[in-house]
Amino acid sequence: MGKNSAIAWTDHTWNPWQGCHKVSDGCLNCYMFRDMKRFGKVPSLVLRSIDSTFNAPMKWKELARVFVCSWSDFFIQEADRWRDSAWEIIRKTPHLTYQILTKRPERIKDCLPEDWGQGWPNVWLGVTTENQAMANLRVPALLKIPAAIHFVSVEPMLEVVNLANVIMPDGDHLGNNLFNHGTGNGINWVICGGESGPKARPMHPDWVRGLRNQCQGARVPFFFKQWGEWLPAGQRANGCDELPESTKYHDFGDGRGICARVGKKAAGHYLDGIEWHQFPK
Repeated sequence: MGKNSAIAWTDHTWNPWQGCHKVSDGCLNCYMFRDMKRFGKVPSLVLRSIDSTFNAPMKWKELARVFVCSWSDFFIQEADRWRDSAWEIIRKTPHLTYQILTKRPERIKDCLPEDWGQGWPNVWLGVTTENQAMANLRVPALLKIPAAIHFVSVEPMLEVVNLANVIMPDGDHLGNNLFNHGTGNGINWVICGGESGPKARPMHPDWVRGLRNQCQGARVPFFFKQWGEWLPAGQRANGCDELPESTKYHDFGDGRGICARVGKKAAGHYLDGIEWHQFPK
């Protein structure tokens, strides 16, 4: 945890606290629970990190993107007593762009600093939406909060997610008019990725293509992070000329969604031969 993160859409990770609780289907196989147990820690126990980790961004002098709370949730209730100190670090490091991704957008409003206004320029706010139900629940809650950048992470992608069909509190669909970065109160960036780990669930390639097409139509930057453990049949696995006979396959049953379990590294992140690593301006 710290500088030079392995997460493709950020530069550094910062964990002022660690530990979390599972709140939806996307949490089922969370890597944090797996890794914490491997290190002999209790993943459901939320604890403040040691001072050197908590204050780490104060030592980062170069421009960088910082993913906040990769091992927790910035807006988790147990961290209420430490959050003001974390905001102060964010305030004192305006050269760093903080990417705050949450599954608890209903708590954002009550956890913001008093001078938030229309959002701090160096803070991006995002929500995880692994399926349509979570998109319908979390995206409207996110868009109620002003921010320099609103983003959505569809990872792990567990089904078709149509962001334009998200139903807002007034009963209208979000639609491409608000899914456009030019409106100021829509979605400015979309991340997508498949699940990794020993119990990873496969992702249909058409789900990814559909989300990419939504973003292209709305002129929203799209970042495809990874396939996860499962690679669509017909795409070449990294470093593999032929898959072994023992390879496991998953068939979605529609004639288009056959996937092979090749591992995260071999599956890679190319979608139909193209790398989609777009960022908001």
